[in-house]
Amino acid sequence: MSIMSDRIYLDYAATTPMRPEVLDAMLPYLGRAGFGNPSSLHVDGQRAKHALDHARGVLADALGVQFSEITFTSGGTEADNAAIVGVMLANRGRGNHMVTTQVEHEAVLRSCRFLEALGFDITYVAPNEYGLVSAESVADAVTGRTVLVSVMHANNEVGTIQPIADIAEAVHRAGTWFHTDAVQTFGLIGLATVDADLISLSAHKIYGPKGVGALYVREGIPMESLLHGGAQERERRAGTENVAGIAGFARAVELMLADRDALAARLTPLRDRLINRLLAIDGAVLNGHPTKRLPNNVNVSFPGTEAEALLMALDLAGVSASSGSACTSGSIEPSHVLQAMGLDDGRTRSAIRFTLGRETTIDEVDRAAAIVERVVESQRSIT
Repeated sequence: MSIMSDRIYLDYAATTPMRPEVLDAMLPYLGRAGFGNPSSLHVDGQRAKHALDHARGVLADALGVQFSEITFTSGGTEADNAAIVGVMLANRGRGNHMVTTQVEHEAVLRSCRFLEALGFDITYVAPNEYGLVSAESVADAVTGRTVLVSVMHANNEVGTIQPIADIAEAVHRAGTWFHTDAVQTFGLIGLATVDADLISLSAHKIYGPKGVGALYVREGIPMESLLHGGAQERERRAGTENVAGIAGFARAVELMLADRDALAARLTPLRDRLINRLLAIDGAVLNGHPTKRLPNNVNVSFPGTEAEALLMALDLAGVSASSGSACTSGSIEPSHVLQAMGLDDGRTRSAIRFTLGRETTIDEVDRAAAIVERVVESQRSIT
C-alpha cells in the first residue's frame, strides 16, 4: 500500500515512514510513566536509564560490538561529524592527514572542509565512472601522517556499494583507523563483513524516528567530544539523551533485523523492473554500478530535461522522488557525486533518484514508470 493512498513514494533513501511498533516503543517515554532524566539517580531517572541501556545493548548486539562502544547521537550527520572531527582533533599527535573520497555524503565532506580550515590535510580519492572506489587507490593515498580513512559503505545517491571489506583490510594493514558511513546500508545489506573502527548509523533510514542516530567507536580510539557539558554517553557527547527517540531506534533495529534479508530479496527484482522500464525511455541512462548497487536504488538520467522541472512535474503527478541527497535539496548545483564520476553536464543535470521501500509494490513501480515516461516526453517537448 502506498504511504499516501494515491501517491507513489519512491524516496526511501531520504527518509522512511516510522513503523507503528516503533511509535509504541516510544510512547512510554513521551508521557508521565517514563519522562525522567536518565542521569538522575531516583526511580524516574533510572527507568529512563534502563531504556538507554536496553537500546545500547540492541545496537551493540546488532553490530557484534561491546555495549560501551555505542554512542547515541542526533542522527547520521552528527555521527559523521563526531567520528571525523572528533578523532582528528583528539589525535593530532599521530598526524594531521585524513583520506576520504569525492563521493561521500556532505556530512563527511563538510567535516573535512572544516578540518582543512584548521590546518589538516585531506586527500579526496576519485571514483570510477560507476562511483566505485578501489581499495588500492585508497591505500595509495595513506601516508605515515594519516590518522583516519573514511569511505561510505554505499553511496546515498547512485547506490554503488563500495568494496568496504577490502578497503578496511588495506587501511588496517597500513596501521590507520577506518570509519564508514553505513546509514544507507544498515537496513538493507548489513555490516557483517565491515571491519570498521567507527560506524555511523541513523534511525530514520530504517523506519525509526528522525533526530536520533548512533556512532560505534572501537574501544581505545581517542575521540574529542564536539558537545561540551555533562558526562553523558561516557563523555563522548554531552547533553540529556533523547530517550524516546533512542527507544524507538532500538525497536526499529529489532524489527529490521527480523526481515532485512527478506526485504532486500523482495526489493531487488522491483528495482530491476523499474530500471528496465525507465531505460526503455529514449536516451535514458543508468547512473551507478549496474550490479554492485543497493537493492532499492534506481538513479537514471534523462538527457534533454532538467531534474528540477522533472521532479516538480512528477510531484504534481503523484510521484515522490529526488535528485540526490535530501540534505542538498533546493540546491541548483549538479550533484557532486555525478560530477566526481565524470558524467557530462546533460547527465548530471537530468538525474533522478528513485528509492524503494517496505511499502513499494509492483503496481506502484509500473505506474511510476508510466508517469515518468509521460513527464519526460512532456518536458522534452517544451525545451
